Amino acid sequence: MSCDAPDLLPLDEALRRLWEALPGPALPEVRAERDDPATDRAAMDGVALRAAEGRTPRRLLGTLFAGDDPAAFRVIAGCAVRIMTGAALPPGADAIVPVEDLDTEGDSVRPRVEPKPGDHVRPRGDQARAGDLLLPAGTPINAARVALLAQEGLGLPAQPRIKVGVASTGDELVPDPAPHQIRDSNGPMLAALARGLGADVTLRPSLPDDPAALAAALRQTGDLRILLTSGGVSMGEHDHLPGVLKDLGATILFHRIRLKPGKPMLAARLGDLLVLGLPGNPVSAYLNALLFLGHALARLEGRAAPDLWRRGRLTASVKNKGDRPLLHPCRLVDGHLEPLPGKGSADLVTLAKADACAWIDQGGLEAGAKTRWLSLV
Repeated sequence: MSCDAPDLLPLDEALRRLWEALPGPALPEVRAERDDPATDRAAMDGVALRAAEGRTPRRLLGTLFAGDDPAAFRVIAGCAVRIMTGAALPPGADAIVPVEDLDTEGDSVRPRVEPKPGDHVRPRGDQARAGDLLLPAGTPINAARVALLAQEGLGLPAQPRIKVGVASTGDELVPDPAPHQIRDSNGPMLAALARGLGADVTLRPSLPDDPAALAAALRQTGDLRILLTSGGVSMGEHDHLPGVLKDLGATILFHRIRLKPGKPMLAARLGDLLVLGLPGNPVSAYLNALLFLGHALARLEGRAAPDLWRRGRLTASVKNKGDRPLLHPCRLVDGHLEPLPGKGSADLVTLAKADACAWIDQGGLEAGAKTRWLSLV
């Protein structure tokens, strides 16, 4: 029988709370400075001509490249101008015949097709008219929107990498461990993950199981925007982080979620600092960091929330006797999920062998079942 509390927070709700609690930079309202395109432009390489003259031969007047002033030529009866993609249409022309539809002899060309007005022309204002609303205020930032800002002559947003600190906790962490002690593997693992997600990472010294030391470390985070800790968030006598955060006046966004592994997960705001209190077991720490740090970085950088999930089929059945959804380590084999014989949230060996973690609902899933999964690569 499960001992899970019925009020554990679902993963999607925890992610929503985290997202809404963080200040995300976003774009101002963007309006078109001018018509886009600002004049009729060639959509293909070819010749610009008057469509009404049909397939009759034309004498070439010259060539227009992108950026050339089209006023250098005027297309009159019996004439045409060579034109490159993106170049402005010269006065008098109303169509373009592509290179592949032309017969050329000397300085004259003959269309092999019957041109129509507007053929292969991007007309002025085809994408937007001056003053049109292009993006509403508050739109998340992405590369295409940065390009749009540049096109409209607007200032580009500063996009510095978010500074993330990583600190493991626990008296058991020592460089040269006796059998009852361990080395800190979570710190290097989480630092590598955070770097892979695009953060500017500092690996800090591990912290002892001492409230005063924790409080001092939380007061001395400098210009960090996010602090990742591992351990000290469960229900044991040495799990001091939740109480220390409350004593320092932090806002607890959530503590304990409906996920296996990862139930003790904690998120808190301490002034401008986001503290992600990860469970101490390495599988729990890795998976919760993958889920929550990616969301936090996207929010603080002004990007849309990442969708980390993919879908695939299991090659073998996986049991899940608990009340919480299980993230089970798998290998990817020919696009399918091959479950590994995991031994719980402390099993770093199996995590290191895995490519993915499959979402297993209560009761488990049979071989061939389709489910969502997280990439661990």
